[in-house]
Amino acid sequence: MLDPCVPVVLLRIDPNPFHHGTLGAVRSLGRCGAEVHVAAEAGGSPVARSRFVSQMHTPPAPGATPGEVGRVLWRTAARVARPAVLIPMDDAGAIAVSELREELTGTFLLPEQPRHLAERVADKARLPELCRAAGIGHPVTVQPRDEHEAYRAVAELGLPAVAKWSRPWLLPQGSGLRSTCLIGSAEEARDLYRRGLGTGGELLLQKYLAAGRDSDWFFHGYVDRAGRLHAGGAGSKRQAWPRGAGLTAVGRWAPLPELQAMVERLVEGLEYRGIFDIDFRVDAETGRYCLLDFNPRPGAQFRLFADGNGLDVVRAQYLDLTHQPLPAGRALPGRTFVVENYAPLTALKSLVTSALPAQRGSEAREFAWHARDDPSPAWGMATEWPQHAARRLLRRARPTAADARPDATHPPAAVRTTAAERKANC
Repeated sequence: MLDPCVPVVLLRIDPNPFHHGTLGAVRSLGRCGAEVHVAAEAGGSPVARSRFVSQMHTPPAPGATPGEVGRVLWRTAARVARPAVLIPMDDAGAIAVSELREELTGTFLLPEQPRHLAERVADKARLPELCRAAGIGHPVTVQPRDEHEAYRAVAELGLPAVAKWSRPWLLPQGSGLRSTCLIGSAEEARDLYRRGLGTGGELLLQKYLAAGRDSDWFFHGYVDRAGRLHAGGAGSKRQAWPRGAGLTAVGRWAPLPELQAMVERLVEGLEYRGIFDIDFRVDAETGRYCLLDFNPRPGAQFRLFADGNGLDVVRAQYLDLTHQPLPAGRALPGRTFVVENYAPLTALKSLVTSALPAQRGSEAREFAWHARDDPSPAWGMATEWPQHAARRLLRRARPTAADARPDATHPPAAVRTTAAERKANC
């Protein structure tokens, strides 16, 4: 049983008001009686409606320097008025906190981890090197030095190809650049390179590993002060949004010893401490699990791995940093997690099923927003999400300067793909 002896501060710099992972952390710790403070965007956010939020605090601005993040955290600490467990909920926050660890110690309870390690694992340009050192697969990746190399790289990789930014937390707000997307032509690659100049991150072009049933996997966990892995596990991405290169809309807990062994080898070699979320995809040509992303913070679907003893990664960190014993893990294979606004039909079916009498062998499931003991966030999401989605569609419908710019150069036929082909490959 968790002793809620210390408050918690959840930090989120990305102004996404519909980050269900933050709500999951609020509920997980709040249900145990912990005093939960949230430094995140509150305007229009269903998270702020949760009955488990003790207080909302003004977060750092997107793109804030580590020093600016530190000043916000010290102001928050002054309002909390006693040491607190600090859990960043996005990469920008995790990296800033890692940089400031020595200065924050004493004000916040934090995992002891090598300085700069959070940025090292989150930087997608450095992942191939980390994977080679750990003997883990990684898709073929090209880092073009100019727009011409970006154009030519697509012919080498094939179509569609994956475009990523090495440090997506540095992308300017309103730029229209996504951290990861599928591209269907050499022209798109060249245009992305141009648009990304001066953003602080490098464009990476990656071989596309075809999505398919049982091809998308993720692994969550918490590494304690002694280097032991707790909570979390391997999950299968059953539905994604957007399809082919998006977040988990429906996930299923499916223990996989091979994947666990890889992850244990990786975090041990890095001397990693704290919460992590790693994404994998199976290469259909080789059958290898290839690491796609390493996030030094909780994944949005971390509540999928709430085990039979109620342990998840945020509770594991809380217990470890407050020197409380962690219960032995009790896996729940088959447990599912559904994000209602990204998988509405699955959510509707699951809600109807969950209202029926429990049947022998039925799978446990958890929803990102709906919770009987905390209904307000789900109502807030149902109210705010349609308006949010409509605003995003309107922004995408407006032509950008890049869309309007004429270009006389055409890619060779070998590196072209149509919109229909791209859709079929997603």
